[in-house]
Amino acid sequence: MGNWVALYITHPDTMPTPDGKSTFDPMFGFPNGRKPREMKLSEEDMMALKIPQDRRDYCAHKYLALHECKRRHYPFMLKCAHERHQYNECHVEDYTLRLKEYERERRLLEREKRIRQKSEQAATA
Repeated sequence: MGNWVALYITHPDTMPTPDGKSTFDPMFGFPNGRKPREMKLSEEDMMALKIPQDRRDYCAHKYLALHECKRRHYPFMLKCAHERHQYNECHVEDYTLRLKEYERERRLLEREKRIRQKSEQAATA
């Protein structure tokens, strides 16, 4: 509920939209550039491998390894603990990156608001 209140009531002008689309240049603030994030599997590969829709994210390659391990070791799927750990760790890293991007967007929106307020104050003075 806290995010909803901040987004629509308390800070509607400085909160990023929930859809995750960035309004700023992704390279802004990175003088040497930034490594682009890429999927290990293409959409065609994921369709061919019949990976479920809800698993088609940046961790799809780890899901594929886990699924293959489960298939190979059935019914002793406890042997796939390492693959499960890697898959869960990938999701944690993905979540952390998305959180950092959200926070970056929020801070840039606040910066833009401060700059706009300073220019308005200078224009009225």
